[in-house]
Amino acid sequence: MNYLPEGVVELILSQLKNARDIASSTCVSKQWQSCVPYVPSLYFPRAVFDYSQRGNNKGSDYDATIGRMIAEAIRLEELVIYCPFNPSNLGTWLNLRADTLRVLELRMDGFGDKPGPDGSGTQLDCIRVAKRLELLKIWGVSLTAAPKWGVLKQLKSLEIVGATVRDGVLEEVVHASPNLVNLVLLSCEGAGLVKFELGRLERCRLDFLGQGNIALFLSAPRLEDLYVQGFSSIWVKPNHRIKTLSIAKNHGRVYNVEMGKLAEVQSLYLRGIQWSWGAISSVLQYASDVTHLTMKVEFCGNSETLLPFPEVDLVNFFNSHPKLLKFDIHGAMFASFCQKNSLAKVNSNFVIPCLEEVSVIVRSALNAEQKLNALESLLTHTPKLRKMVIRVSQMKNCNEAADDFFEEVCKFRLMNHRVVCVE
Repeated sequence: MNYLPEGVVELILSQLKNARDIASSTCVSKQWQSCVPYVPSLYFPRAVFDYSQRGNNKGSDYDATIGRMIAEAIRLEELVIYCPFNPSNLGTWLNLRADTLRVLELRMDGFGDKPGPDGSGTQLDCIRVAKRLELLKIWGVSLTAAPKWGVLKQLKSLEIVGATVRDGVLEEVVHASPNLVNLVLLSCEGAGLVKFELGRLERCRLDFLGQGNIALFLSAPRLEDLYVQGFSSIWVKPNHRIKTLSIAKNHGRVYNVEMGKLAEVQSLYLRGIQWSWGAISSVLQYASDVTHLTMKVEFCGNSETLLPFPEVDLVNFFNSHPKLLKFDIHGAMFASFCQKNSLAKVNSNFVIPCLEEVSVIVRSALNAEQKLNALESLLTHTPKLRKMVIRVSQMKNCNEAADDFFEEVCKFRLMNHRVVCVE
């Protein structure tokens, strides 16, 4: 590298991000040391310092090292700090690079809502000085009090992971960035009501913990991708453009989903232990043009009692979703296709026109004959079907009847081995 032009050396070294690598490179030569101001990114990983010897003044020494490197990087655009640090120093660091900083990622380790260095506000208030931020990502923060950010007009992407929140605080945090395009809130807990109105939001992922009832109210006319987990009631203002929709709840029940017509939805994922049938049927009814559908809900009912799915007419279902290309169906929903009258309308004129892939999870040998008839109907009346996967590995009631059913499934696979496989 001694023979390379100075500009090329600067370009190569500017690709370094890890703070330890950058610090090591400054020891090579004065020329390499002079390239530090041109480094656009600084990344302090979790174990960047030797914390096994952290003692009396070690913590302040580490913070001093972080501050010194930030001060030297005069063109710093991206700052990522995952290692432990004293939040009271954050304001000083951000003031140094407020004019150039575009990306900021912080791991707070439970800090955030404590008073700032002057005894007022919160430790996150200082972020307001970085007016040119475009992406902000915060891990492990406590948001029981709203930070005073003013308005971050340039912020396009906000991600908060592992936060403890209170009702109303999260709303203030999000609305401080009115031009958000991407919003990600993962593993958040403590909220009972989540309410956002964002005119430019296009992608939203909300994952909330807890077994209680959490309600979501969302207004986003440009919204295209929505992933929500943990909500019992979901209301989205109908003036959206949602193309990908995923709703899940691993604990408790989903009572109500109101989103209006889902005319542009192409991919739909419904998951959870228990949903009310009204919520399921309304989503399926409004998403009539869906092309990829995943149904992995185990039970229905609005009370503590876990109820099976009601009978679903197979012909009406597929006639209501004529553009379906890929269908992933859990045992409960499949069982609803296998009731006494579910296949009553199947005849030679019935065709599933577009379906290419179907995956079925069978959890019980009950109504074995009806289930085999349903599988045969799917195969017979789907001219474009390329692949059918039958998963029976988690079957319940494993007795002789289950063995007989499994044997029939294997025969079905052998007769249609080019399309059908068993997992």
